[in-house]
Amino acid sequence: MHVEVVSPERVLYSGEATMVLTRTLDGEIAFQSNHAPFLGVLSENHTKIYLVEGGVQDVAVHGGFVEVSNNKVSILSDGAELAGEIDVDRARRARERAEEMIRHEEDGEAEAALRRAHARLSAVGGLGTATSSGGSSSSSSSGGSSATH
Repeated sequence: MHVEVVSPERVLYSGEATMVLTRTLDGEIAFQSNHAPFLGVLSENHTKIYLVEGGVQDVAVHGGFVEVSNNKVSILSDGAELAGEIDVDRARRARERAEEMIRHEEDGEAEAALRRAHARLSAVGGLGTATSSGGSSSSSSSGGSSATH
């Protein structure tokens, strides 16, 4: 099936895949070839695109929509980043700032920032203490800058 991940700035990924695993507001969902038509609202999450040639393209998705139709999965995101483009140290600092803000007061913006940081860190290999700044896969993406919040 064909998969596209599109943000307002650019097409982050376009290629063939065997499966896409993502999270909507209703929970985690997987799409494989010939999936029934589907439209869902995406939450901040670590989306995995299982490539036909093997490997996984990891993507931090920061909201948007997923549409499945005619053997094509389209992820239309308010902001998304390929794992290989994520600055891990920056994501960790953002997580720490958001956690500190939440400790002192309930703040919807801080909670959203924390979810974005978790999606980024998960996409680059987990929320632990790994220090690599690259993803674990190859991709067919176009150049340009990624959206960050």
